[in-house]
Amino acid sequence: MTRSVVLLVPGQGAQHPGMAVDLYHTHDGFRAAVDEVFALWGGEGARIRADWLGPDPEIELDDLRRSQPLLFAIGYALATALRGEGIEPVALAGHSVGEVVAAVVAGVFRLHDAAEVLAERVAQLADGPPGGMLAVAASVAEVIPYLDAEVHVGAVNAARQIMLAGPSAPLANTARRLRAAEITVRPVRTRNPFHSPVLQPYADKALPTLRRLPLAPPKLPVYSGYTGKLLTAAEATDPAFWAAQPARPVYFADALAAAAESGRHLFVETGPGQGLTALARRHPAVTAAGSRAVALLPARAGGDAAQFTSTVAEIFAAATPTSEAVLP
Repeated sequence: MTRSVVLLVPGQGAQHPGMAVDLYHTHDGFRAAVDEVFALWGGEGARIRADWLGPDPEIELDDLRRSQPLLFAIGYALATALRGEGIEPVALAGHSVGEVVAAVVAGVFRLHDAAEVLAERVAQLADGPPGGMLAVAASVAEVIPYLDAEVHVGAVNAARQIMLAGPSAPLANTARRLRAAEITVRPVRTRNPFHSPVLQPYADKALPTLRRLPLAPPKLPVYSGYTGKLLTAAEATDPAFWAAQPARPVYFADALAAAAESGRHLFVETGPGQGLTALARRHPAVTAAGSRAVALLPARAGGDAAQFTSTVAEIFAAATPTSEAVLP
């Protein structure tokens, strides 16, 4: 049984201490690609790298000033390392900031342009209200009665796996009400209300930069978490589409379904952790298509190089030439 490769690129919440550090120290191609991204951020890139690799970070990992740049750099570097191994994806799907990585790999953004947009986004959102996100084991319909003011559905990752987002106090109140109703809730690793309308005024500040950048139609299919469908040329080249993303909900379950319907694939999580791998393995459309999902990195720090090497071998054993894939 052969399969084409679709990359799944995770976003906020996937970060964890020590993520990909082992691979950075052992894989030349990965290290070079990460350093390429850090170099685009100048002195701040050097500080991000020092915090990531060092034992005593100046800024904690869950702060968006560290989590967002590192998720972008690691996701991009893993995709680059895969290509260096001779593995070319036939499509991509990204979650949150992972969609920006997917857009770079697909040729929508030039790398240095995406890095500029991300640096500005981090600075702009850092001025936003403090808040967070909750992972909830329930459907959208089940949680609606418990939502406090200013708390919104920020992501639908599966039929009964959603994320809520909002400012700190209303989100805490919603969490208490859900737990009182015996609904499983856990905090997501973020200090910001990503994918909540409260961030819209801050997200809009990215528009001037995005309007002067050359955005191109994707050269590879990208299944957008913001539409749950194949990214169109009009969307990919619309500055407003990219500017609004921090304030818009993510429909990753729909994006996975759309990707699964395009053929039998090997979904490869291209970032820290294995959260998207777990989502893909449980998604009925993925299993119905006879597709599988694997992760390039372990769920926790340590053993990165062994996991990467093992997964690359598995990809070669399972992957089919691009010409055999059934894609748009």
